[in-house]
Formats: sequence, C-alpha cells, structure tokens
Amino acid sequence: MQTPISLKSIERKSFQTTFADGLWDVLIACLPLQFAIAPLLSKSLGDFWSSAVFLPFWAVVYLAIWLARKYLIRPRLGTVTIGKIRQKKLRLFTIVMLIVNCLALIVGFLAAYGFMSGGGKSLDLSRAIPFMLGFSFLAMFSFTAFILNYPRLYLYGLLLFIAPLVGEWLYRNHGATHHGYPIVFGFSAGVMILTGFILFIRLLITNPVIETPVEGGQV
Repeated sequence: MQTPISLKSIERKSFQTTFADGLWDVLIACLPLQFAIAPLLSKSLGDFWSSAVFLPFWAVVYLAIWLARKYLIRPRLGTVTIGKIRQKKLRLFTIVMLIVNCLALIVGFLAAYGFMSGGGKSLDLSRAIPFMLGFSFLAMFSFTAFILNYPRLYLYGLLLFIAPLVGEWLYRNHGATHHGYPIVFGFSAGVMILTGFILFIRLLITNPVIETPVEGGQV
C-alpha cells in the first residue's frame, strides 16, 4: 500500500527551503544590531543620524544576501515560486507588521518627549518601556514565525523579549550605559548572525552545485 502524499506538507517543506540557508537570520540580526550600535553613535551623530546611517547599511547587507542567493544558493537548491495562498499570508504579515511598527513608533515618541514620565499626577510608565519594547519584538517575531512556518523566529522573539528587561536590570543595578542595550542587543544579534553563518556554511558543504538549475513549481 502506497503512503498518501500530503500536498500541504510538500508545500510547507518547499517554502521552508527559502529559510534553510541562514541568510534570513543574518538579515534579521540587523534589527537588534541597530539597537546595539545606534545608542553608541548618538553622542557623535545625534539621535536622528545615529539611526539613519543604518539605511545604507541595510541596503549593503540586503545586496550581499541577494548576490549570495543568486550565485551560491540558487545553483545548489534551485528556486521556488510562491503560490497565491502563501502570497496572501505574506500580505497579511506586511499589514500587521506595519501596524505593530506604527504603534512602536508612537510609544517611542511618547517616551522620547517625556509624555510618559514625570512628577506629580502624570503617568509614569518609564519602567514599563523595556517590557513594551520586548513584547513588541515577541509579538512581531511570533506572528512572523506562525505565518511563514519559520520556527527559529519563536526563539529569536523570546530572546529579544528578554533583552531589554536584562538591559534595564544591568543599567539600574550595575550602571550599564544606554540602559544596557549595546550589551543585550549586541549579544542577541551575535547569536542570530552566528546561527545564520553556521547554517549557510553547512548548506554550501552538504549541497554541491547542480549541473542544470532546477526551477521549482508553485508552492
């Protein structure tokens, strides 16, 4: 008796091959890396430019990943075309992430201009900022992991949820600069980058170049 073939399982595995190379991990690591480095640059560049300089940095990283996929990954794994159902999920993901980022931006502005802390009867939420930031990371990464079937993002989300809490503890108890963000987010980015490079090197070693590139069907 032949074992029934699960098209859904094949679709999921085919789509997950796009995350098997570890390059997405490296790209995602740029987010906590920005939180780690930007505070250190704020004194010399100012708050705006310390973040703005990451735009060309992101562009360079994305270009490097695109070239690596084109010349190193595609000759080994071929390509996969995303189907309509998966495209709808990606569009939903984009909308939700836009909402989450807008809310995070509002919270950031409120914190920066002091509307959330102060004396008298004003509402003091300064101690809640690390939790709100960590929860935003956890929600964003968990939703992405669910939509894209990308399990490692659950772990990354948990790591980034804990990071600002530990950073605030280091700041209040051990005098860590910039609320400990360079330490905790630098460590988080390092974990992601190391994971990505290990997966990337392993894929290159275990998958020889295909003589004729194979074009995948819709998934």
